[in-house]
Amino acid sequence: MVESDLPSDGELALEILDSLLPHTGKSRRIGITGVPGVGKSTFIDKIGLHIIRDRGEKLAVLSVDPSSPITGGSILGDKTRMERLAAEPHAFIRPSPSRGSWGGVAGRTRETILVCEAAGFNNILVETVGVGQSEIAVRTMTDFLLLLLLPGAGDQLQGIKRGILELVDAIAINKADGEQLTRAQLAKEDYQSALHLFAPGAGGWNPPVMLSSADTGAGVKEIWECILRHEQFQSENGLRAEIRKEQSLSAMRQMISAELETAFRRDPAVAGKLRQVEAQVREGRMTSFAGAKVLLGEFWRGVAEKER
Repeated sequence: MVESDLPSDGELALEILDSLLPHTGKSRRIGITGVPGVGKSTFIDKIGLHIIRDRGEKLAVLSVDPSSPITGGSILGDKTRMERLAAEPHAFIRPSPSRGSWGGVAGRTRETILVCEAAGFNNILVETVGVGQSEIAVRTMTDFLLLLLLPGAGDQLQGIKRGILELVDAIAINKADGEQLTRAQLAKEDYQSALHLFAPGAGGWNPPVMLSSADTGAGVKEIWECILRHEQFQSENGLRAEIRKEQSLSAMRQMISAELETAFRRDPAVAGKLRQVEAQVREGRMTSFAGAKVLLGEFWRGVAEKER
């Protein structure tokens, strides 16, 4: 076999994923998002220990750390914030840099979920970078989305994007302990009122608002029981299978978009004019619409020439 006959890294990855596919799809896929400082990693450490020690199940945690917009680097410190969970033999923690990926998740999170499922992890938690307008991507790859918030709604309620509230399956007011407990209870009432403004979720599921403390462990077991009730609700209504089918289609479409953009940027004709057009748009000598038309025209001409 000559070197040209060997599969590329991308082709080899596809072959591996195809071979793993029959062994996937049997796990619980749970997304966890929340505002900065809410204690997502500490919460996952606590609930992860409950899953492994109390329930005797395996857990994979796919956490995403924000990348620097200047250097592109990430600290990847989730394992240090999940110190006890990281020491468990039935836990797997994979921190990944976001590196510009939209949606609060890393670019290959979907593929990593499949690999973890094939490896026998029956619970997979996906921890996003934070919460905001772009965090809804995690919804397209998980069965259950938990939103963690801090005690004291007020301005925080105004700051949360409507889109994320429409997509969550449960809200947990974290750090509900000590002097914060009263504020957490008030926040719970505020969010319960806010959720009444939205239509129920798929199949009529009404997202509950719960209290939790990652430090004391209060409410963590109850949140996991809520996740299990949601799983049963989806199964009884035939929702999980349909949701996952739509998620697979969504993943395919996103992959197509990403590959088309890569092909566009690598096209020699586009590369030859890209800086010139970008400079004209930046300086206001060309509209963004016109710039896009010029570059797309170059790309499609190149495609047409290759087909001749």
